[in-house]
Amino acid sequence: MTPEDWSARQYLKFEDERTRPPRDLLAQVPLQQPRRVVDLGCGPGNSTELLIARFPEAEVWGVDSSLDMLRQARERLPGRNFVEADLAGWSPPERTDLLFANAVFQWVPDHPVVLRRLLAALSAGGVLAVQMPDNTEEPALALMREVAERGPWAALLARTAAARDDLPSPAAYYDLLKPVCSRLDIWHTVYNHVMAGPDAIVEWFKGSGLRPFLAPLDDELRKGFVADYAARIVQAYPARFDGQVLLRFPRLFIVATR
Repeated sequence: MTPEDWSARQYLKFEDERTRPPRDLLAQVPLQQPRRVVDLGCGPGNSTELLIARFPEAEVWGVDSSLDMLRQARERLPGRNFVEADLAGWSPPERTDLLFANAVFQWVPDHPVVLRRLLAALSAGGVLAVQMPDNTEEPALALMREVAERGPWAALLARTAAARDDLPSPAAYYDLLKPVCSRLDIWHTVYNHVMAGPDAIVEWFKGSGLRPFLAPLDDELRKGFVADYAARIVQAYPARFDGQVLLRFPRLFIVATR
């Protein structure tokens, strides 16, 4: 994906729900006074804001590959250091004590290798804290792949890598990361987000998982893809007694101490 594929405005339509996982991840970071904290894949700055509040004496940076996300982050947190970079090749500066990554590494090619490299670059006591959606088998994600395989866009999308790969197992992360750290915690949390209706689920994923599918398409094909996807979401996420729907959303958490 190119940076232009990401829209801060669309992403922030569900800011409260999207900020719950980084809040839960931050609660498990075993640091009191880190010198430098880097928010990897900082997005529009909602997670960076949490880090600043938790560590007011630290030098807090944000790193992202999306110009739109960085623009929003700089407007939200003026005077802070935000850097454009591709995490696949980025390395932490000296004196970095915390690398914090909220819902970004699922998009990075060969991300387990990148995580190990970043963890190994930290000094003793440094922490790598990561959260990633582990929802590729949930209906919302499976239906994207299903729609992509049918319709007038199928041939075009067959030539792209729009669908995310499944995450490795917790055991795989353990075997890869534990040799280079003193402590490793890995867990899952399943969120059940209360959404106003099926259309809200579509809007949610327009800010994340749908974007790689829609980016290669022209306006007419995009409208057709979204309409097909939305119809399937209605069937997969039935209304509860009050008309709202529940979006089941599993996420994987990793906190590694060097």
